[in-house]
Amino acid sequence: MKQQDIDDLKQLIEFLKQYQVAEFDLDRGDLKIRLKFAQESAPSAGLGELARLIQSAPPAAHAPHAGAPAISAPSAAQTPAEEEDLHVVKSPIVGTFYASPSPGASAFVAPGDVVEKGQVICIVEAMKLMNEIESDAAGEIVKCLVSNGQPIEFGQPLFTIRTA
Repeated sequence: MKQQDIDDLKQLIEFLKQYQVAEFDLDRGDLKIRLKFAQESAPSAGLGELARLIQSAPPAAHAPHAGAPAISAPSAAQTPAEEEDLHVVKSPIVGTFYASPSPGASAFVAPGDVVEKGQVICIVEAMKLMNEIESDAAGEIVKCLVSNGQPIEFGQPLFTIRTA
């Protein structure tokens, strides 16, 4: 290989790493290149996991660091008592969470809405298929735990519902 070819290959590798391409094949006559990179966990999945941990942490875990201004959580005192009656709706599949049937449309549900078992509460897009996710319990929507367009994982909590 010529030095120019090596430099081009180095640039290609940096480009593929930058855009997190897992595999790349090039076949041009007598030149064949196959690159396969080790997969690291996706940054968005890591952030989603962090958000879930923060939301499920006890109030003491939110104590400010030394020198940081204190921020009070207005509902921290009543949260443990309320959570006893809450049902968590979890994602049955991996995909992208959508709160509404189409961009610009109103959300299927919002906090305070009363839902029935089997009612569609969101959509999870997986492999270009829009999967309607139904509530598996009847009650009042207390909180949506994910944001619109967020990548979600199997078993990830989506909503909390206060069952009666």
